[in-house]
Amino acid sequence: MRELWEYRELLYFLTWRDVKVRYKQTALGAAWAIIQPLFMMVVFSLFFGRLAGVPSDGVPYPVFSFCGLLPWQLFANSLTQSSNSLVGSQNLITKVYFPRLVVPISAVLAGLVDFAVAAVILLGMLFFYGIVPGWQILALPGLVLLAVMTALGVGLWLSALNVKYRDVRYTINFMVQFWLFATPVAYPSSIVPEKWRALYGLNPMVGVVDGFRWALLGKPESPGISFLVSVIVVILLLAGGLYYFRRLEQEFADIV
Repeated sequence: MRELWEYRELLYFLTWRDVKVRYKQTALGAAWAIIQPLFMMVVFSLFFGRLAGVPSDGVPYPVFSFCGLLPWQLFANSLTQSSNSLVGSQNLITKVYFPRLVVPISAVLAGLVDFAVAAVILLGMLFFYGIVPGWQILALPGLVLLAVMTALGVGLWLSALNVKYRDVRYTINFMVQFWLFATPVAYPSSIVPEKWRALYGLNPMVGVVDGFRWALLGKPESPGISFLVSVIVVILLLAGGLYYFRRLEQEFADIV
């Protein structure tokens, strides 16, 4: 942590670089941060909400799905960017020393910009449907941190593996797509039988998505045991990812 603090300016500039590169020479710019979750919300509302009749815990399905898509997009984009961050920064890594952790961390932090832009749309939807969050909204910063920790924990594993085995990058998109449907984004976790909730919570994004809906949609019921399991899994993922990343860190410049 002390070394990361000494290189905090580099972390800032790499994060800002990732933000600018993402929308450089694009016609719509930062509007892509809104378009992607907005279009997915429309598709989910049409096929899952209207045609399939998936329940939404008494909340209008569009705001229900968008509330799940908001943290999911933060996680998915941050995971994808951080997993490819070391390979994408190989010219920098091979020429100068700095803590390699700065690279995946900056990729994850850049995803917060997209999250903030898309959050404005969610606030407008809450106002449109007359949904007023309760005191639970105070937990929102902690839930955002939990989503960031989840993306960073998995991203550290994959970014280190991606340096050694380049075919890892081909599995990332498939893994993210599979992970989406294993997470209660298009459906409520309440449809999962009670006896399977703890096992279901091994997916760390279950706790994040359920927590967001609890914090923003004014639900009095707490997320439950699946949330606690998800928090424990996130901590283990992050600790394991940091350990594995640091073990391989000295080899990155030689094999990247």
